Amino acid sequence: MRIGFILKPVQNSDAQNVLSTMAAWAIEQGHETMVVAEDRVNPLGAVLVPESKFGDSVDLCVVMGGDGTMLRASATMARADPARSVPLLGINLGRLGFLSPFDPADAVESLDAAISGKLDTVERMRLKITYRPLVGRSVVRSALNDVVISQGAMARLVELQAHRDGEFINSYRADGLVVCTPTGSTAYNLAAGGPIMYPGLNALAITPICAQGLTNRPLVVPGQGKVLISMSGESKGVVLTIDGQWAHTFQTGDKVEITPSDAPAVIFTSDSDYFNILRAKLHWGVQPVR
Repeated sequence: MRIGFILKPVQNSDAQNVLSTMAAWAIEQGHETMVVAEDRVNPLGAVLVPESKFGDSVDLCVVMGGDGTMLRASATMARADPARSVPLLGINLGRLGFLSPFDPADAVESLDAAISGKLDTVERMRLKITYRPLVGRSVVRSALNDVVISQGAMARLVELQAHRDGEFINSYRADGLVVCTPTGSTAYNLAAGGPIMYPGLNALAITPICAQGLTNRPLVVPGQGKVLISMSGESKGVVLTIDGQWAHTFQTGDKVEITPSDAPAVIFTSDSDYFNILRAKLHWGVQPVR
């Protein structure tokens, strides 16, 4: 099997130590190991592969880091042939780790179980994001978590319009707008007051960030169809961000189209159910320290 490794930046010694241990074990078991060339790490016996070709070069991808690293890995795999569905095994070296359920101490054991078919996988909804600037060429990206349009430079309101399949939803005057998948509902969406959505739902949440109108509440819509976001007014310094991994200026007349992707992300899961994870990660029921 061809096993790929994506990790936190090179200065993260924990990630490098886990990588060295896992890569050595995989090679001993007769597997081919690959690392992203841009990560500037080269464990003994591993093959360096450019990130643009990584998804088509591996059969299983080990992700060492936090949820941000997992989002990067998801975007990397999304560039591959959609029929391949390379599964992601998350080793949590971050903080929350909603998407990375396995502990570094159990990294080799988890990889062995994944290769042996002893771990379950789940499919998580991805989004196809098409950014259409008023001037210039369109850009197509993939998102596992969310699309955010926000005022990045100054504390000024942004005027945004949202449509779904041609139907007008609302005009928002707010610091910005979050459109997220169920997977991304525990990220920026949650911080902005949006709902937590069960991962298996086929739905999107549209959540205004600090809306001027107090009646502008988060909205959950079916995942199928197209959500279109545009901006009116002469706001400056507005930024379009996808999964916190890619950003671009967003100007009056620009549009972003959000549709479900044909290729969901495939992620290895632990035996802990989703509500256990929520209670642990969000500290539900924990009494305050007196």
